[in-house]
Amino acid sequence: MIRERQIKALPGLPVLLVLLIALGLTAWGTIEAGKDGSGALIVACVLGMIVEVFLMAGLFVVNPNEGKVLQLFGSYAGTASNPGLRWANPLYTKKRVSQRVRNFESAKLKVNDNEGNPIEIAAVVVWKVIDTAEAVFEVDDYNNYVKVQSESALRNLATSYTYDAHDETTVSLRGTTQVVADHLKREIQDRLSRAGVEVLEARISHLAYAQEIAQAMLQRQQAGAIIAARQRIVEGAVGMVEMALEMLSKRDIVTLDNERKAAMVSNLLVVLCGDRSTQPIINTGTIYQ
Repeated sequence: MIRERQIKALPGLPVLLVLLIALGLTAWGTIEAGKDGSGALIVACVLGMIVEVFLMAGLFVVNPNEGKVLQLFGSYAGTASNPGLRWANPLYTKKRVSQRVRNFESAKLKVNDNEGNPIEIAAVVVWKVIDTAEAVFEVDDYNNYVKVQSESALRNLATSYTYDAHDETTVSLRGTTQVVADHLKREIQDRLSRAGVEVLEARISHLAYAQEIAQAMLQRQQAGAIIAARQRIVEGAVGMVEMALEMLSKRDIVTLDNERKAAMVSNLLVVLCGDRSTQPIINTGTIYQ
């Protein structure tokens, strides 16, 4: 693999100043030679001007967060990354590679999750080039490479998890977003490491069931939510009834036999577990009437 190496390009301003002065002197020399009629001096001055113009072709500008990949007859010479006006061999070809942070948002992909349910998923990937040599020479087009590999990693991620889980311990695309985002980032980074690209962040930006099963899965989610809510309500209600019986017995407020305890438990569960408000009935007699 071709790794990035820095090349020491000369500061451009001093070189430009020297070349301009030399160009001015050779132009003046050409004029003076023309006055004297010296053909050899005129030829020498003209050749000097051609060389100076050719040397000016070695000037180039490097912007902040940018690298210029230099090649000499197809051979990698190095990367100039110090910002400003620089000068290098005029025979070098120079390719600009931006090292700024970029965003890539994938298209909405239709894939099957771990349970085989068709879903729509998309992701946002934040990335930047950290090795200009790998980005230029290891892949044909690193921008397209990032796009294709990111979508491929997203498809593979979607098949590794279920869309939704019915318990808190199971990792799902919708329920454990941070775990899924970390997995997606690692998988994209593994695919893009040979292209000199660093993935800064990767997150799911769109997640939904496919249209053909969206309504059915919505009903399933609602049913699951209702069951889970009822389960939580019953657990809390049983705990409250148990606490009430213990407090009545501990404080010796009233003594209840098994039949009255069962009636009290039944009434409390109806009150606590009902989905509608209950209408109380006040007993004006004894507890047995």
